[in-house]
Amino acid sequence: MGGKVYIIGTGMIKFGKYLERSIKDLTGEVLELVLKDCGLTRDDIQAAWFSNSAWGMYSFQHCIRGQVALSANGIEGIPIINVENACAGATTALNGGWTAIKAGIFDCVLAIGVEKLYSEDREKVMMGFITGTDVEVTMEMIGKFQEEEQNRKEKEARERGEKPLKEKAGGHSAFMDFYAIGARMHMKEYGTTQRQLAVIASKAHNNSTLNPLAQYTFPLTVEEVLADREVAYPLTRSMCAPIGDGAAAAIICSESFLKKIGRRRAVRIRASVLQSGNRERENDICSRSARLAYEMAGVGPDDIDVAEVHDATTFGELYQTEQMGFCSLGEGGPFAESGATSLGGKLPVNPSGGLIARGHPVGASGLAQIHELVTHLRGEAGKRQVENARIAFAENGGGFLGQGEAAMAVHILEKIS
Repeated sequence: MGGKVYIIGTGMIKFGKYLERSIKDLTGEVLELVLKDCGLTRDDIQAAWFSNSAWGMYSFQHCIRGQVALSANGIEGIPIINVENACAGATTALNGGWTAIKAGIFDCVLAIGVEKLYSEDREKVMMGFITGTDVEVTMEMIGKFQEEEQNRKEKEARERGEKPLKEKAGGHSAFMDFYAIGARMHMKEYGTTQRQLAVIASKAHNNSTLNPLAQYTFPLTVEEVLADREVAYPLTRSMCAPIGDGAAAAIICSESFLKKIGRRRAVRIRASVLQSGNRERENDICSRSARLAYEMAGVGPDDIDVAEVHDATTFGELYQTEQMGFCSLGEGGPFAESGATSLGGKLPVNPSGGLIARGHPVGASGLAQIHELVTHLRGEAGKRQVENARIAFAENGGGFLGQGEAAMAVHILEKIS
């Protein structure tokens, strides 16, 4: 199917909180970075896929987001495709560009994700996350779960002789409740421990100290993670991704375009898979997406040298290491606790700090994963560099449908020089 497709440039701004800056500003900054990285100009870009989720909710820019943001920064007149796929939006954009190049329609395209989530109106932010689900079903489910959580906390407070405190509305994202439910079920079935979840969080925060583009750049011990404020048992605050803003981008091209420009720092996309979840029957989106990606790339889990997986909470990383085939089902906790996923381990996972510490501006997160992996395949990751990295793996999930993700993109990348 089609010819080979390559990533020839990536860019990412430091993730953080940018109350005074606009989507147009962040778009312009990351656009300059990605063009500089590959030595191209705006005139080389034949089409663009623009990922964003919250601009409409926050600033009423519901439509033509890509045209508005990119034309303000000198890219216009070309096909611009707007992408909204919850947390998987950015790699959905990459998949769209990859598909078009595979089909022979374009030779050089841009995939870009830009997001502003941080707001002083915390309840507005938290309610925004619910839009990545079947809202009608979620409101009922979350109400029941939060009532159960409140009852549990009140009971524990009374047992300690303390006065029960009621959690304020908008205290945390509904997704944290989903992950907490999944973590509890995993603990019950496999014996996974809260400490194992804390080990993953500590690893993420320690990795982020080596990543100058991460939102958080401070270390945490396992004990500090466990002692942090509880969000929804067994998850503490340090086990959950922060709210923030950011932008990331990639420029991809055909083999003929690569030969024409002669870039030696290119990375081949061996597989690009986009799948959707199931509402009623078992949601096998994770294992299904991984299987299709391995088949497309002609590799297996044991061939992967470095991975970035979607860890909106630490349970997300634990679960995905199992689902992607890096360890057996039920072994995600011991796998992490053994040090296998740490820098220098058998398979470094989320060397960037992951969503947990690098940050999670929804529409940009997937391309931040790609930026990180390309950096390692080029040997440019500095103190967090994974040695001899040749094959890299990215899993980016989005939203919830039924018992799992609504959307998922999996990419496998290969060093070529």
